[in-house]
Amino acid sequence: MMSVAALLALTLTVSAQKKTSGAIQFETTIDPAAMASANGIQLSDEMRARMPKAMKTNFELLFTATNASYMMVEDTEDSNGGGGNGGGMARMAMRFGGAGGAREYYYTFADQKLVEVFDLADTTYAMQSKLTVANPPQNNFGMGGQRPGGNNGANAAASQSAVQFLPGPPTLEVVKTDETKKILGFDCKKVIIKSIRKAKVLDMDKDIIDETAVWYTNDLGFNFSPNPNMWTEGAVLALENKGNNVLATSIEYRNVSSKDVTVPKKVTPITQPEYEQKMQNMMNRMRNMGNNRGGMGGGGRNIVIQ
Repeated sequence: MMSVAALLALTLTVSAQKKTSGAIQFETTIDPAAMASANGIQLSDEMRARMPKAMKTNFELLFTATNASYMMVEDTEDSNGGGGNGGGMARMAMRFGGAGGAREYYYTFADQKLVEVFDLADTTYAMQSKLTVANPPQNNFGMGGQRPGGNNGANAAASQSAVQFLPGPPTLEVVKTDETKKILGFDCKKVIIKSIRKAKVLDMDKDIIDETAVWYTNDLGFNFSPNPNMWTEGAVLALENKGNNVLATSIEYRNVSSKDVTVPKKVTPITQPEYEQKMQNMMNRMRNMGNNRGGMGGGGRNIVIQ
């Protein structure tokens, strides 16, 4: 007959094992008008009134003791059948990420590897990446996407606004703070990532500074961020930026299928330089198309949002 001490030890062991796998739900909230304003795009009152106050998207982090994955989700069961109390979410293959959209991120904890999976030109690619503080590759091509501050691709729409960003990626600075708060019961510390961009403001040279607050915890025992380019240490549970916020809203410890945290087999490997070359070629084709239309119909047009 099992002793009370042995039973207690077994219970604690099972409990500890359960906490090594589970799911964390994240919610991304975007305020389009605030993001436009932060990037120097002037909006008319009519356009501002037509914009939604907030756009929300759900993401899910699935993790085991060795791996994790992060991607957009919808409110149905995942391929592991929920694994727990029926509260799971299914993974959606929404990899419209070639030009900066939603991607799938796969983590391997032992060697700190990160793989990005995304679709580009009808092909699903897998690219080696890493957690860091950096400008995403999209910045090099003037295209949008998750960013450490400042939405790129704004210059065309802001051509007649008071702020005109100059070419080149932002300069990034990391500022540590003593601020702390609890998110999902975890003790989180705050780091500020400053993005500094050169701009013309009423024909004067100015530094436009955008700040993103990064809230992270070391209590989960692994490294992660909803945006791999905004990470300093630990697991990031919240990102706060003007008009663009990400917050962990719930956590459930449960079994997770290894399939859900493993890079899909049917992908085409691509290196960072190869990806950048493909993006550059795409931008060149778009410019050529624009020049051809301009040649047929007269001069180019300025874009003003009204």
